[in-house]
Amino acid sequence: MTGSSKRRGDRAERELCALLSDLTGYNVKRALGAGRKEDVGDAFGLPGAVIQIADWKDALRAVREKPLEAERQREHAGVDLAWTAVRLRGGVWRFVQTPEQMVQTWREAV
Repeated sequence: MTGSSKRRGDRAERELCALLSDLTGYNVKRALGAGRKEDVGDAFGLPGAVIQIADWKDALRAVREKPLEAERQREHAGVDLAWTAVRLRGGVWRFVQTPEQMVQTWREAV
């Protein structure tokens, strides 16, 4: 990852962690050491979940690839939920999931 891409990604992770902390009341923090063999996501602090965060110029590519990465991280972490947050132009956040991840989230909710 290039310097500017890494800085953009780090900034996005800090921004989303602060937003989720405000919205949930949980202390959501960045997980340092991304890319390690047993990667467990970009952020932690929401019980039972891993969060993958992407701020890519090609948001569609992030939507295609990052939920699959989040699923591997969910397995490594031994939790039930995997979420992917994609930052769009203008600082808008959207969460995307595979159909299986969405159904698991639904099951946990009902």
